[in-house]
Amino acid sequence: MSIPPYAALLGLRIEPGETAPTLVMPFAMDVVGRPGFLHGGAIGGLLEMAAITALDQALDREGGGRFKPIGITVDYMRGGRDKPTHARGTVTRLGKRIANVEAIAWQDDAGQPIAKARTNYLILR
Repeated sequence: MSIPPYAALLGLRIEPGETAPTLVMPFAMDVVGRPGFLHGGAIGGLLEMAAITALDQALDREGGGRFKPIGITVDYMRGGRDKPTHARGTVTRLGKRIANVEAIAWQDDAGQPIAKARTNYLILR
């Protein structure tokens, strides 16, 4: 699976998963907001990339397809600290024309996310 240029800009690494890959964003000066914390845009970008890779993997299982984003809502729950951040998407609905995907980002414990996102995509099969 190749990653979009924005994912490469964030320094994302993909760890394959059975249902969806996990993306890992290293802490670097390029993703810093206030001192010692991740920038919210970097966290939002990580969540969007996690949702895209989860949907891409789900569509591949059904013969493939292209998709366009319709909307994304990000809930920031706590500040991202100076350590690697993980994210994984979950396809909650995969219809013929619309897909709903949720994504979470965490640092030490997936049970304590730093942010969540709900995304919607238009599917072109």
